[in-house]
Parts: sequence; C-alpha cells; structure tokens
Amino acid sequence: MARIAGLNLDDNWRVVYALTRIKGIGWKLSGKIVTELKIADSKRLKDLSPEELSSIAAKLEEYDTEGELARRVREDVRRLIEIGSYRGSRHRKNLPARGQRTRSNARQNRGKRRTVGAFKKDMLSKMQPAANKTKE
Repeated sequence: MARIAGLNLDDNWRVVYALTRIKGIGWKLSGKIVTELKIADSKRLKDLSPEELSSIAAKLEEYDTEGELARRVREDVRRLIEIGSYRGSRHRKNLPARGQRTRSNARQNRGKRRTVGAFKKDMLSKMQPAANKTKE
C-alpha cells in the first residue's frame, strides 16, 4: 500500500485513478499531475519508484486536499452565514443554496413530508379515531 497525502492507496490501482481517491483531486487534475511529472498513464502504484512517489506527494502540496480543503469550505460557509447573505441563510436553514427547486425535491434536506391544508374525507376519518385514542 502506497501512502500519499495521508491516505493508504491500493498498489494495484493505476496512478491516475489512485490520485482521484484523494479529496480535492479529480480526473482532470490527476491527469495533469501525471503528465507534468512524466509518469505513464498505464503505470500502477506498485510500479512507481520511491522518487516518483515523493514527486507526486510534493506536487500535491501545491493544492488544497483532504483536511485543508474541508477547513476552507467550512470557513467559506461560516463567512456567508456571518455576513447575512442569502446563500448563508440557506446554509443555516439546511436548504439548497444554489437555486435548486424545493417544491418537489430536496427531500433529504427538508425532511419527511408533512401534509398541510386539505385532506380527503377518507384520510380524515382514519386520522380522527387515532386522535381519539390518544385522548383517552
């Protein structure tokens, strides 16, 4: 197992794929890093020399990854909340902040459905006996 950026990566993974397992590194950036360091795309982690592993680790230091990235995002959200922006208020209420619709979606954020307004007669009759049992 190779250890890069504080993560244990499987030796059988290709280098380009293995770098995408690091938070903050996607396919495009992973490919860019590999081409800049002149490492073959088909190479696997077990085939890398210690010098190549250290050069990859040094290159990753230039980017925010893992804990640094999470801290920066958390600070950005906290700043939005503190300045009282609309996006900050959406984050505070745990609702979508980027203009997504909430009328029919965003169930994970909004919670379980609660019917407000008119009920059908059969639903209302089912609910009333349950309410009477709780009073007794």
